[in-house]
Amino acid sequence: MSATFVEAFRQSGSDPSDSNWVGWLKRELAPTHAREIRTAIIVAGAVLCVIISMTLQVPQLATSAYMVFFASKESKLLTKITGLGGIIVLTIGIGATVLLYKFTYGHPELRIPGMAIALFLGMWLSRVLVIGPLGFLLGFVVAVSQSVGEEIPSPEYLVRQLLWLWVALTYAIALTVVLNLWFLPDTPQAAAHRPKPKSLFVPDAFTNPAHVHFALKVTFAAMFCYIVYEAIDWSGIHTAFITCTFIALESTEATLYKGTLRFVGCVIGGALALFSIVFLMPHMETIASLVVLVACASAIAGWVATGSERISYAGLQIAFAFFYSVFQGYAPDTDLDNVRNRVVGILFGLIVTGIVFRYIWPEPARSESHTAP
Repeated sequence: MSATFVEAFRQSGSDPSDSNWVGWLKRELAPTHAREIRTAIIVAGAVLCVIISMTLQVPQLATSAYMVFFASKESKLLTKITGLGGIIVLTIGIGATVLLYKFTYGHPELRIPGMAIALFLGMWLSRVLVIGPLGFLLGFVVAVSQSVGEEIPSPEYLVRQLLWLWVALTYAIALTVVLNLWFLPDTPQAAAHRPKPKSLFVPDAFTNPAHVHFALKVTFAAMFCYIVYEAIDWSGIHTAFITCTFIALESTEATLYKGTLRFVGCVIGGALALFSIVFLMPHMETIASLVVLVACASAIAGWVATGSERISYAGLQIAFAFFYSVFQGYAPDTDLDNVRNRVVGILFGLIVTGIVFRYIWPEPARSESHTAP
């Protein structure tokens, strides 16, 4: 995601703040041949993940289905690079968090600082590495894995769940890469004509204090949310922690716009989940009916996610809210509290992040961003 959302809108002459926002939205949702193919691939991937996870009893079904959206990119090469890099980083991250738990399990006085340090390093790497999203993913995996330490009954169960998480993520990413390599049409790779970077780090990686300021702001916002929802014993709103890390971009304007996309997407996804739980799932008796529901929801989310950068992030959040509200095990969930908790957590994270980015080291927009999605 670029840090210059609003600049892109204005340069294209399509600003959603204009009075003709309906026309802008129609243009953003207009069908194209490439969009139809990418949406079909995403729907197929999400449906296959649901069938595979439920048949083989693989935990984290919602996470597997969501990874199809996360790993699907606009070209074969970019999807392959994202998939391979993601699997490598996930492997390192899961290994690192298991090693860290050797010292922090049962010791929150060590685990919480460990979370903060891992998150700070991940957000700093997201700014200073040429391939910033991989640095972000490493820190995020370690920090989020550490955040559930108080809910795990034993070290053995913890390790087993972390290894199953690796399986759920890896097979979904691999499936997405294969589907894209098989069915996504070949496109010219403009990146092949760009000069290759001579270093893993951006030129001002160790001289620009803004990189450290950015990492500190995100870490403060996320850890504040974590401490609050743990203190009030409301872990269901843990999406606040995730929101703080995922919407962070260099400028306050860009961060708030990305946060708006996340909130709007999650409201739509939550509404779809609420409608499904109340009116559809009580009448579902076979996996076939569930597959149809997942395909329909994935088609809506995928169509938005395959649009331009101006709306694509909302599509990912529609999928995120729907899958994590509907699936809490190997069967559809009928607990409406999950929908409420997800939306409340996201709103809380947006408010905290917005305040932090507006009043602590506010940073003007840059021409490029290395921050993860």
